[in-house]
Amino acid sequence: MDMKERTIAILKPFDIGDNFSSLPVLPKASVLIPLLVKNGELYTLMTLRSKELRTSAGEVCFPGGKRDPCDRDDVDTALREAEEEIGLAPGDVHVVCRLFPIINKSGLLVTPVVGFIEESFCPRPNPAEVSSVFTVPLGFFTSEKDHYGSHSVAKMEGLLHSFHFVDPDTGNQYHIWGLTAVLAILVAALALRKKPEFDVGFDFEDPLSFFQQILHRRISKL
Repeated sequence: MDMKERTIAILKPFDIGDNFSSLPVLPKASVLIPLLVKNGELYTLMTLRSKELRTSAGEVCFPGGKRDPCDRDDVDTALREAEEEIGLAPGDVHVVCRLFPIINKSGLLVTPVVGFIEESFCPRPNPAEVSSVFTVPLGFFTSEKDHYGSHSVAKMEGLLHSFHFVDPDTGNQYHIWGLTAVLAILVAALALRKKPEFDVGFDFEDPLSFFQQILHRRISKL
């Protein structure tokens, strides 16, 4: 079994299925967390949002966005947005699982969709939405070396995570923080079966229960 197959087998059991179907209706969004194998190591692909956007301009994120009325489900949203933003065709993504939804700072219920892409994928960023595309070794998000953490003002939100990444191919520096950092840590910890070297702010052994509690607390305050 190669690295891709092993990772798929590890992540599949975390698929949420219909566990959250009973949640009250909230505005929905999805992000695609693209994984790839490069030089025998797991990487994830990330984007830098255009500075011209009205929201989260100039921030690092995963491809994604709000649910469109024509989208069939969360996976459809993530794949459509990835195609629009970086030219990633839906047929070129091997969808692995949907992870637990999280309410972001704008009140959107965001579902992370994890999928594999080929190392040979050549992004075609839409300049109106994306200013650059880069890849990060997944293990980077379990190392304390470039990680900074602080406690959120709202204690129920746990820790605020922040990373500073220098792309060895271009020398560009990226600040990865907030929800994007949390999702990267989560996928890295699960896929690599490796406990991060820093306090993650959630139960590494049972992340589903933790995120369910956070989600229901947030919903109860809406």
